[in-house]
Amino acid sequence: MRLKISKSKNVTLYYVIKTIYIDGKEKTVTVEKLGNENDVLKKSKGKDPKTWAKNYVDNLNKLENENNLKILIEKSTSTLIPKDEQNLFNCGYLFLEKLYYELGINQICSTISKKYKFEYDLNSILSRLLYGRIIFPASKLATNELSKNFIEQPNFELHHIYRALEVISKENEFIQSELYKNSLKVSKRNTNILYYDCTNYFFEIEQEDGLKQYGPSKEHRPTPIVQMGLFMDGDGIPLAFNITSGNTNEQTTLTPLEEKILEDFKLSKFIVCTDAGLASNANRKFNDKEERAFITTQSIKKLKKHLMEWALDEKGWKLTNDSKSYNIKNLDENEELYKDKIFYKERWIKENGLEQKLIVTYSIKYRNYQQQIRNSQIERAKQAIEKNSIKLDKCNQNDYKRFVNRTSITKEGEIAEDKVLSLNTDQIEKEEKFDGFYGVCTNLEDNAEDIIKVNQRRWEIEECFRIMKSEFKARPVYLQRDDRIIAHFTTCFLSLVLYRFLEKRLEEKYTCSEIIETIRNMNLYKANELGYLPAYTRTDLTDVLHDKFGFRTDNEITTPKIIEKILKNLFFPK
Repeated sequence: MRLKISKSKNVTLYYVIKTIYIDGKEKTVTVEKLGNENDVLKKSKGKDPKTWAKNYVDNLNKLENENNLKILIEKSTSTLIPKDEQNLFNCGYLFLEKLYYELGINQICSTISKKYKFEYDLNSILSRLLYGRIIFPASKLATNELSKNFIEQPNFELHHIYRALEVISKENEFIQSELYKNSLKVSKRNTNILYYDCTNYFFEIEQEDGLKQYGPSKEHRPTPIVQMGLFMDGDGIPLAFNITSGNTNEQTTLTPLEEKILEDFKLSKFIVCTDAGLASNANRKFNDKEERAFITTQSIKKLKKHLMEWALDEKGWKLTNDSKSYNIKNLDENEELYKDKIFYKERWIKENGLEQKLIVTYSIKYRNYQQQIRNSQIERAKQAIEKNSIKLDKCNQNDYKRFVNRTSITKEGEIAEDKVLSLNTDQIEKEEKFDGFYGVCTNLEDNAEDIIKVNQRRWEIEECFRIMKSEFKARPVYLQRDDRIIAHFTTCFLSLVLYRFLEKRLEEKYTCSEIIETIRNMNLYKANELGYLPAYTRTDLTDVLHDKFGFRTDNEITTPKIIEKILKNLFFPK
């Protein structure tokens, strides 16, 4: 900043001015109007106006260097804002950007760019795809426009995004393995336990092609799907993923991805934890060798008769650190005492040439939960029977329609075309006997309590899928080409990794919705070329974000110089 003295025939005016650069072009702006010579004389209390003004500017420069500068912004009630000029910018993405550079994703982009030697900026494109997926989830077309909401403006066009997707698809496996290696520099990864699950994503078209195939849709959509298999480490951070066609048996998706982890990630000793749907005998045997092991849920309903009878037997139940044997039939007499307890029994079995430990648990809380869910479904079934308008052609195992019987009879009891609906009490009784029971199989010799605890954390991988589907809006998928579909899910995967590391940085004290809504609403209003004003509510969460990441955007005004400093520290951390 410097002093400007403007003299005319009748008056001398004093200004504080500053030279700034906008898009590489030099521009001089007024920081403060000090007034005419009489005004300055009053402020100086009789001192030489010019000398006082120079000292005043020197002090402003000192305060600016100390980030203590007070800036007066002149606005008029009669002056319109410039047309088509953006004034509001998101700064919440800066926390994601810091993690992006800490994880070295920019270096991964640099390596790929050197390989292909294209002219567009892959790092700029990929980073905006990730920030946009978390903060402004939308199509690739919309993401291109929404990128303009960030302080750093995009330096690419829409066709560059689609070209980048092709490269991201080709380098998908390289990106995953390099990201894992880089992540070890940021945080210790718990790879002793790996959780695996599989889900599918639907398209808005009906035509099958390539990866887009009809298959068992988890959301019961009558459109083609693709499947995503995902490995997550023991701390809930995604490790690796693959995409397979919608008609692929999901049980066959585990082994190929695990083999890539063994080869590319150089991991060899871990426990694979899955649900019953992915626990084929082949998958169990694959992890019953070398230094690997498995823990998987086991449907009690699908056990052999003698094992089911043992599992449901009321006698012989244990509690951790308790030598007493319990009869679960008697627990209701002291429900308050036992409502939070988990009882268990265990035995070794040999099934299909594989020795494994069968652990069965029983809990009053789980029993009550299952009863509550089923009672709600029974009520829906009763209402449907009363209306006599239910279609029973399609019914899955968790559908309330399973509690409805349909018969066709006459008043004389003969077969007729008339439909009669009734409550299926046999099905209700059949399900009731399994209330509160839960089964787990493993080849580990560890105590039952530890195995149960490991298995209970499977909810985190289910949450990963929920976040991608709900918060990140990963579906429906609008892309057609297989390579772009794979690239789309690569960006979803990377976004999930970024978010999980953000969650860990915040010590898992906030919900997903709280975090995303907060950074989505963290906007800065560009008052003029001199600075930005916070246009968001300062909260405990925004304070924690700033404290954890080492910069602030919530001062009354943030100068372009401060923004520049923040960005420099993100790109080149000390």
